[in-house]
Formats: sequence, C-alpha cells, structure tokens
Amino acid sequence: MIPFVDLKAQYQSIKDEVNAAVLSVLESSQFVLGSSVAAFEEQFAAYTETHYAMGVNTGTSALHLALLAAGVGRGDEVITTPFTFIATVSAIDYTGAKPVFVDINPASFTIDPAGIEAAITPRTKAILPVHLYGQPADMDPILAIARKHNLIVIEDAAQAHGAEYHGRRVGSIGDLGCFSFYPGKNLGAYGEGGAVTTNNPEFARRVRVLRDWGAERRYYHDLKGFNYRLEGIQGAVLGVKMRYIEAWTEARRRHAARYDEQLTNTVVALPNACENRRHVYHIYAVRHAQRDALQSYLHDCGVSTGIHYPIPVHLQRAFAELGHTAGDFPHAEQAANEVLSLPMYPELQPQQQDVVIAALRNWPSNN
Repeated sequence: MIPFVDLKAQYQSIKDEVNAAVLSVLESSQFVLGSSVAAFEEQFAAYTETHYAMGVNTGTSALHLALLAAGVGRGDEVITTPFTFIATVSAIDYTGAKPVFVDINPASFTIDPAGIEAAITPRTKAILPVHLYGQPADMDPILAIARKHNLIVIEDAAQAHGAEYHGRRVGSIGDLGCFSFYPGKNLGAYGEGGAVTTNNPEFARRVRVLRDWGAERRYYHDLKGFNYRLEGIQGAVLGVKMRYIEAWTEARRRHAARYDEQLTNTVVALPNACENRRHVYHIYAVRHAQRDALQSYLHDCGVSTGIHYPIPVHLQRAFAELGHTAGDFPHAEQAANEVLSLPMYPELQPQQQDVVIAALRNWPSNN
C-alpha cells in the first residue's frame, strides 16, 4: 500500500540527530519551554521573516491566543472561510466571538476577497484567512479591506510553513500568523505543537503571558491565561527539523510538478498554483465529481488517499447554532464533495508515485 504520509521514513533520515536532541533535553530536565524551545523560536522567527515567534502546545492554541492577543472577545465577529479544518472556527468560538463565513475562490480553495466587505458589520473585529493545503490566500486585497475598516488580520498558516505571497513568507503578512506542528504537517513535531508569529511587540508579549497562565513572572498572574506552553522535547525535535524544512519543501514541490505533468490528460482536475505564490503542497488535492468512487478504486489499487475536508464547517453539527443550510456557500460545498488528497510527503519515491499516476490514468472513468 502506498501510504498517504510516511512519518517513519522521515524519522529514519534524521534519527541520530533527533535522538541526540531529545537526549539533551532529558539530561537538562527543561521539559516545558526552556532553552530548546527558545532556540527553536529564534529559528522559526527568522524562517518566517518575523520579529517574534512564540511556541505553544497546538496550532489550535496558536489561533486562540492570536485572537485574544488581538483583543477579540465576546460579541465580536471574525470573518473566515467555511472550507477549513474545524480548529480555525473553534478558536474563534473559544473567544466568545462569532465566526462569519465567506465562500472560497474555487481556483485556490482560499477565502474569496470579493465577498469579504459584504460580510463586515459594526461587530467585525478581524479577518482570518486560511492558507489551505499550503497555498497562500490572496492577501493584498484582504489587507486593503482590513486597513479600510480598521480590522486585524490573523493568518491561519497551519498548513503553509514556508509558503510565500509575492515574495513574503506567510505568517509575516498579517498582524499575526498561526502555525501547527502536528506530526503530519510540513514541519511536524513528535507530538503536538504550534506557534504564533508577529512583528508587533505588544501582541508577542500578550501571547507569551497568555500561554503561561497569564503570568509574566511565576505565581503573579495579571491575566486569566492558559497552559498552552510548548514542551522542551518538541522544541528540540523541531529545531533539528528546521535544518531540513527547505529541502523537504522543494521535494514536495517536485512531486507536485510531476503529478501536474503526468496527470494532465486524466479526468481529475488538478490543483491550481496561483501566480506569485509559493505553494508548499502540504496537500495535493485533485477534484472529481465521483470522488468517493475514485477513492475506493485507488484503495483497491494500493493507494492511500485522504479527504480534506468532507463537510464544510458551516454544515457541521457542532456549529448548527449559526443557522446555515446547504447552498449558503456553494463553492466550499462543491469542493467538499469533490476533493481527494493524493500521497504527498518529501520521502515519496518515484516508483511509489508511478503507482499513483498509473492508477489514475487507468481509472475506467477516463475512457
């Protein structure tokens, strides 16, 4: 079976370095935050071309803290996309604010800036674009709208480590950026992890305080904070992986280019890499109206696939109180019915990719 992702292969390639880094944390006994996390934060800030990076325990926590640092709270509204992992919307809900959805541009799977202004009300506090699958959202018009209406922009870059928009790294474009280091991400921990990036020193200070129980010094709590700290072992693992993130990203891009070339004349619609954006292909998602049949066929051919995501958030039962129904965001709903994620990871071998390509070319629906 061709795996959808192969974490073991990546570990084997850096095993000695990772083991040594983990052992150093065990010997130091700095298990929560500590020097390994601080060192990684410096590396990641430099990589994202920001002044500050704060490690936290999950990507969801990163979103939650970024929203709180920006002053989002009960009674506010935050504009985002319904075609995303539920954590984007849950983080808004955690603050007491209301998520307000704008449909996607079907060419990019990211929020359509043309629909944002119509969604703004006196309660709107922020815009939260998602760089889905590794492709940056169209940030220039989003930023222009935000400036016009005095809104905060928070980037959900959980799937987009190293992605660029007009030469600017995601996480540095808006007021704050949020990243996930879930193991399967382009930069993944060996457990949970996340980070908030910003160029604003006050936002950085608030995130640091809020992640550690609202205290700037131990047992003196100025805010009602959280236990959202990044663990030392994860900081050490991520520090090792930072040495390889660019090589791994370029491998993903090569694999995507090969899929593009070899699958052009099949019936699946290929992902569109928008101009002036560096797509980092966390996910390589094709589209077909008979997605479920295609997934079943590929499984029979020995190819593992994924669906990201089968139900847009506005139709999830968890957010039924928002009152949305089918048809409210047709592009997101159609994407949810059609997308299928093919195997994509840096260690994907040519012969493995050949199996995927051959299966898609030979799918009976092509004939």
